[in-house]
Amino acid sequence: MAILINLDMMLAKRKVSSKELAEAIGITQQNLSILKTGKAKAVRFSTLNAICSHLDCQPGDILQYEQDVEE
Repeated sequence: MAILINLDMMLAKRKVSSKELAEAIGITQQNLSILKTGKAKAVRFSTLNAICSHLDCQPGDILQYEQDVEE
């Protein structure tokens, strides 16, 4: 996939656990795990906004585009 999720790295930088973030933004730990592992097909702007607000970061700190070798 061309979009990489760097949420684990941002959680480590901010010293916030997945459980704490999930509770703070109102999603389940399972859904946060799906997002963290890049298995999510989409991310709501409201969820991205909540994550960035809680972690005091920008969307680009979490999402990264990497060109596929096949492109």
